[in-house]
Amino acid sequence: MSQKRPLTGQVAVVTGAARGVGAELARALAARGAKVALVGLEPKELAATADSCGPDAAWWEGDVTDLAGLTTTAAAITAHFGRIDIVVANAGIAAGGTFLDSDPDTFRRVIEVNLLGSTTTARAFLPALTEARGYLLQIASFAAMAPAPLMTAYCASKSGVEAFAHALRSEVANQGVGVGVAYLSWTDTDMVRGADEDPVMRDMRAGLPWPTNRTGALGPAVERIADGIVRRSVHVYAQGWLRGYQLIRGQIPLVLARVAPRRLRALEPRLRATAAGRQGLVGRGGAADEAARAARTRVGG
Repeated sequence: MSQKRPLTGQVAVVTGAARGVGAELARALAARGAKVALVGLEPKELAATADSCGPDAAWWEGDVTDLAGLTTTAAAITAHFGRIDIVVANAGIAAGGTFLDSDPDTFRRVIEVNLLGSTTTARAFLPALTEARGYLLQIASFAAMAPAPLMTAYCASKSGVEAFAHALRSEVANQGVGVGVAYLSWTDTDMVRGADEDPVMRDMRAGLPWPTNRTGALGPAVERIADGIVRRSVHVYAQGWLRGYQLIRGQIPLVLARVAPRRLRALEPRLRATAAGRQGLVGRGGAADEAARAARTRVGG
């Protein structure tokens, strides 16, 4: 296996590939020799990302919560490339604010996309991965290790996908399929920048201990994920310091239970004053999801 292009000839599917981690990861995998298939909601951005991945890249518009549609997409990708070796379940959205102030539909949608969308991705693509004895990488988050206030839907969904991937690994190992979980902390993407547009959320994060309060560069984080895919790793850490937190994760909720209430009391007046503006999904990816749902509603109506 070439040291420079270790994925040469392999077909890699990346969901949520229109922007952020998904788009950058597609480019990184293509640079290592993979043929990449991009799946997402934004045709213009998907086409631009595919163009940047070289002539072997292709893209499909698809919603990861739509099992029938995603199964059709998996069949189309298999027909186009002849096989699927790697699937990265990356598609995700987020919302901020306190649980009781959150919009129930927005909360539900975060769970649908992040958790159920990941299970739907696995269900649609596992037959092809089984045939290829391939590798599924589930993108989780530091939020799975450190469930924090003002992020209840996101933390619940990322804890869920982590548990799902670990359970699935044992089921499919005897079929030659590997399953890994990737952890990212705050990384410079549209989602994180969108969250930082809320001053209360930004100030809450700023009060976290270093390095959990810093925003990591996208490029190095994605290269670490690509390295993990090459190794078919069980755990992939997009920021190196996350590995240490894995060892103490059982203590993190206890620490947060002591620290967070003081921070929330200080922020409570501002939280109440701005609650109405904190009802939707954050970032451009969230806006794309809301636009796609609105379009389907108009067609259905």
